[in-house]
Amino acid sequence: MMLIGQNAVILHGVHIGDDAIIGANSIVGNDVKPYTVVVGNPAREIRGRFDEEMIEMLLEFKWWDKSIGEINSLIPLLTYSDIPKVKEKLK
Repeated sequence: MMLIGQNAVILHGVHIGDDAIIGANSIVGNDVKPYTVVVGNPAREIRGRFDEEMIEMLLEFKWWDKSIGEINSLIPLLTYSDIPKVKEKLK
């Protein structure tokens, strides 16, 4: 899953990583790493959505492969703002 802003253009052959965010009106010509926010023309990385440890944990956890029931039960954890506690639970 990813979020692509309005009027963004992703050029042919570009790979967008899991849960990346592409800003509105961006032109993406290079691959985008998972959990990264990119904006602009040409699009450039402005930040990661989480620290590297959290990104690795989320990629290993693969919440998108879970059943709907599991995802529904995980929503409170995955939307919790206390990242250290989320990391602890995911371990």
